[in-house]
Amino acid sequence: MAPLVSPADPLRADAPRIDAHVHLWDLATDPQDWIDPATMGPIARDFGPPELDAMLAATSCDGAVVVQAGNSLDETIRLTRLDATSIAGVVGWVDVAGDVPAQLAAVRDGARHRLVGIRHLAHIDPDPRWLERDEVGAALRVLAREGLAFDLVLRRAQLPLATALAARHPDVRFVLDHLGDAPAERAELAEWAAAIERLAERPNVAAKLSGLTSWLRPGAWTTADLEPVVEVAFRAFGARRLAYGSDWPLAELGGGAPAWRAAAGELVATFAAGDERHVFGAVAVETYGLD
Repeated sequence: MAPLVSPADPLRADAPRIDAHVHLWDLATDPQDWIDPATMGPIARDFGPPELDAMLAATSCDGAVVVQAGNSLDETIRLTRLDATSIAGVVGWVDVAGDVPAQLAAVRDGARHRLVGIRHLAHIDPDPRWLERDEVGAALRVLAREGLAFDLVLRRAQLPLATALAARHPDVRFVLDHLGDAPAERAELAEWAAAIERLAERPNVAAKLSGLTSWLRPGAWTTADLEPVVEVAFRAFGARRLAYGSDWPLAELGGGAPAWRAAAGELVATFAAGDERHVFGAVAVETYGLD
């Protein structure tokens, strides 16, 4: 497979501003059992299209890629049917051990929003080596034929598995969420950075600048605190394979999406001056094949 973006071909200059990673949930239909109301009060409620529109306006984005929050085909179907013009695409879920083509057909039947990728919560799967399963490989071959990306949400210890997976499936577009569980402590930076750089050697892998503040205490982090991690990301992937994502509404736990968007703007200007349009829209458009 050719690289996600050819260095000789500029990304679209007119690309919209895209938030490449948001979640929406209705707790009545899709309970989020991982949310502890006592410690996660800001997100212990419903988040739907009106809240999404307000967040996008506050962060100067034109649209968003909505990403599954649960390993649920029903949730994916509901997300693709939401009445929201701000949804640019949906990264959903399918059971890789089941009939993947039939599940994709069920999602697409009657959908308002195009399915642009698939994700599995591999970072919390009981099998830490889930990415090595035979059924995962078979499902990825289907995704390649269907032109769908595969989002990687991992613990940093799983990054080598992701690198091997991307090598086995060069025809699949992989997207690393949250920079692969980037460390908050500088002492843990070196091992993670080495794994990120090896993964970035695979030309069919892009990554998201997302989730870096979601688990940090509001007011306890600064843009400077994030610089070492973001510098590694730009050194490894470059501006043409990095996409901005808010990780909203989880970003509310770390001070809010506007605070992260402002920090991301400063960081991108520091490490990729002149390439801001790639990170804040064009890479998401190209990677997910957004309309």
